[in-house]
Amino acid sequence: MPAGQGGADSVAAAAEKLRVLMVDPDRAQLEAIVAEDLSYGHSGGKIDTRTSFIADLVSGKSDFVSIEITDQTVKVSQNAAIVRHTLTAKTLDGGKPGMVKINILQVWQQQGGAWKLLARQAIRLPS
Repeated sequence: MPAGQGGADSVAAAAEKLRVLMVDPDRAQLEAIVAEDLSYGHSGGKIDTRTSFIADLVSGKSDFVSIEITDQTVKVSQNAAIVRHTLTAKTLDGGKPGMVKINILQVWQQQGGAWKLLARQAIRLPS
């Protein structure tokens, strides 16, 4: 898909679908939107693969009660896109309530006519 507003809109829609799936995970839908070669870096230093990222969401090990996205930018370059935003979330990891506010960098790649999450890196913001 060529760079431009249409490309940015479709990437933003994919990023929004991922946000919804992180709150209400569905294995098949996550597998459809996450690239096989995913590298998912957490703010605490843990690195997830596609398999571990999806498993943690579906099992509830990584449990997002709500996620709010602000200050999002989308830049499309041919078949790749960079999404940056601030993520504020309520969590319930291991049954323990928590709050997280992090900056996110996502790399999306067009594969088979659909945008897939190829990489993500989170950076914890100062409290």
